[in-house]
Amino acid sequence: MRDRNTNGSGESGQSPGAPLDLNLLRTFLTVHRTGSFTAAARLLGLSQPTVTTQIRTLERQLGHELFERRARGVTPAPHADELAARIVRPLDELAAVAGPADSADDAPAEPVHLAGPAELLSRCVLPGLAPLVDAGVRLRITPGLTEPLLGDLRAGRHDLVIATFRPRGRTLTAVPLSDEEFVLVSSPGRAERLATPAHLPAALHGVPLVAYAEDLPIVRRYWRHVFGRRLVRQPEVTMPDLNAVKAAVAGGTGFTVLPRYLCAGELASGALVLLHDPDDPPINTSFLVQRPGTSGNPHVGMVRDHLLAAARDW
Repeated sequence: MRDRNTNGSGESGQSPGAPLDLNLLRTFLTVHRTGSFTAAARLLGLSQPTVTTQIRTLERQLGHELFERRARGVTPAPHADELAARIVRPLDELAAVAGPADSADDAPAEPVHLAGPAELLSRCVLPGLAPLVDAGVRLRITPGLTEPLLGDLRAGRHDLVIATFRPRGRTLTAVPLSDEEFVLVSSPGRAERLATPAHLPAALHGVPLVAYAEDLPIVRRYWRHVFGRRLVRQPEVTMPDLNAVKAAVAGGTGFTVLPRYLCAGELASGALVLLHDPDDPPINTSFLVQRPGTSGNPHVGMVRDHLLAAARDW
């Protein structure tokens, strides 16, 4: 059985200077975007040896190396970046006109693979996706940390990732999705014993700190932004789940810093209280990230547009 989009052997048979095969350019652009022959093969429906052969054929035709092979993936050479910049728009426009290859009009679209922070997915994203599911969209949701999820996105394992920071480089495209405000909170009983002291950081020194991780990424950012100083201490309790952190603090275990969206209900009910209400609270922007170009699955665009619209109310 021959792979799709090859001439049987994978070699183009063209001599240097001849017009470049669009299939070779399509394979090249996919490798450039994913940074991996393996990931490109998965996205294109080809075998990895075919992708390797096609890239070598294109390199021979162009007369220079396009990728530097590394232990994990490949790094584009300057010639590759220049070529990608020249062909990305016309190839993506052509793909949009042609539509997904080898698909029947009545065939159901593939599931949309969406990933992001567990708390944001459960609190904001999933409750608003019911209309899309009713419209026939199938979803596969994966919670996780941004860095590994972006790696999986480049490798073709996800279609969309909600990231807590903007990814660098040109292999992914990102648009701002929402802003989350961080708040310093404790249970009402803890807050009463503090009696809103004038020097809050010092007063909190002896109060147990509950945090998401040992290195205190959220709490340290709050301290630096609001109090203008570095936080030097270790947490008494850590749990890599902000919902669990919230539950522990609401139960009376010390204090923490949380995204406001995650604890808005508890603040409204009085289960949690603000320890500080600065005029300029720390804000973190999340981004909706995908691979460049047009997806062969039309439901990816539907989910993307829905999330961008829904995030205005988060």
